[in-house]
Parts: sequence; structure tokens; C-alpha cells
Amino acid sequence: MAGPLLQAWGLGAALRSRAALRPLGLLVPPCREVAGTGSGEAALEENPFYGKYRQKIQELRRSSPDVFESRMEKRNEVKKQPVGYSKQGEFVKCMEEKAEGLGTKTSKGGFTKDKTLDSILNVAMVKEKSAEEIKQIWNQYFSAKDTVYAVIPAEKFDLIWKRAQKCPSFLYALPRKEGYEFFVGQWSGTELHFTSLINIQTQGETAPSQLVLYHYPELQEEKGIVLMTAEMDSKFLVVHEAQCLANQVQLFYATDRSETYELVETFNHRSSEFKYMSVIAELEQSGLGRELRPAQVSDKS
Repeated sequence: MAGPLLQAWGLGAALRSRAALRPLGLLVPPCREVAGTGSGEAALEENPFYGKYRQKIQELRRSSPDVFESRMEKRNEVKKQPVGYSKQGEFVKCMEEKAEGLGTKTSKGGFTKDKTLDSILNVAMVKEKSAEEIKQIWNQYFSAKDTVYAVIPAEKFDLIWKRAQKCPSFLYALPRKEGYEFFVGQWSGTELHFTSLINIQTQGETAPSQLVLYHYPELQEEKGIVLMTAEMDSKFLVVHEAQCLANQVQLFYATDRSETYELVETFNHRSSEFKYMSVIAELEQSGLGRELRPAQVSDKS
């Protein structure tokens, strides 16, 4: 059975509960120093998710060695900060540069550029139907597809949208078998682009999106709903992982709990005070951290 946040938006996949996973500090490795020349690269290879991005990292190392070394140096500076803290100034600047490029660059990784609602639905025809009928059509259409989708109440999306204007980026934690992999979500119009943190650390503003959530507010005023669907890079994410990230948007941007949304404000406007471990704590407290676990090998035989 899907979790309460999934049910609230009608999101697709039913996910099984998993045992709690140990936190893995990917921004600041816990209490560990790596000395000597090339230490940045050595520490990067110790990251449990390095293998997934090895090819892109090696391409950057060959094509732009100076850029690669510069990013490794910046990464080492981050490691020297107290555990649980992250200096986000340079990182936020990098994300702002990336945001400027979104929508102007050619789509990569199979993502659809300028994906409109008309390309999915006959908008003129569905306007004659009720909100409930449109919801049924949307859910039925995407239920057979390997993707994330939702029908969001207008007032809920209005809150998310207003907050996204003030705080266009945030750090999300995705539970993994090894711990947590961090992804950055960056709003560009009504699209929300997700990119893994390790990708940004090594590729900077050129890091490609790995998940895009498309929000369609065309029916918001008349029908009281906003339609959402997604595209993802299947080499890096599967549906239930993308589902987890999509549900965290509601958790952090649509919450009535001031302490939760304060994390988003801190990340955007008081970056020196931001604690990435607070994201993990909030995720676990919400229940998403327990319910949205990737499949693990059972110990039972």
C-alpha cells in the first residue's frame, strides 16, 4: 500500500517498507582525513556512488584536467568543515548558473524540450470534463507507463509555487542500500530538475538533469487541479527512486510545519547555517525515509 503522501497526490507506485539505513555523509565524510597529493580524487573514488558516474568523471578528467583539479580542490575545502554543516555559497552560485542554462540548452539524456500539456492531452476536449474525470483520465493514462505522475490540488500547488519563487533550489536525500545519495532540485519555470550532488561536484553547471518533474497549471483556476508527470534518466534512477524525490517536494515545499520549510529557506538564503543531516532527520521523521526504500537482498533464505 502506498504511503500517505503518495495517496494524497495519487502517485503511482506502491512501495514496501524497509529497515532504517545508516546516514552516509556525502557532503562531508564523517571524521576522516585523506592526506597527500591526489587526495581529492582518492576520496571521490571512495564514494559508494562513484562507480555510477565514473565514465563522466573520467571524461572530464581527460578533456579538462584543470577544471577537474579545481573542483577536487573545492570539494576538499568542503570536507574540512564540521560534520553536519556545509558551506553552500559556491554551490548555490553553481546552481544559479545551471538554472540560467535550463531551457536554453538542447535537451540531453532523452528529455523532452518544452514538453507541453497539449503534447499529452487534448486540452480543449478535457476542459469539458470535471476535475474528477480529468484525474481519472490522467491516472489511467500514466498507470501503464514506467514513470511518476500526480494530480495536485490547486491550493497545494499554489503554496509550492510561491515558495519555489523564493527558494528555487534544495538538497534532497535519496535512501540507498549504502546510506543516502544527495540530489539537488532546481526549479526552472514549472519544471523541477534533479541532479545528483556528485554529478554537480564533478561537472559543475554543465551537470545534466537526471529527473525532470513537469507541472501543468493550465487547469488550475478552472478545475482546481495541476497535472504533473516526469521523465528520468533510467541509467541513474528507477521509478520508485524518482517517486521518493517527487514526494519530498511535497514534504519540504507544501508543509504546514515551519521547521520543515525553514530548511528550504536556510539552504537558499542562509547557506552557511545549512545542515544536511537535518534533511535526513526530516525524511525519517516524515515516514518517507522508512517507506520509500529501494529493494534490498533479503537475509532470509
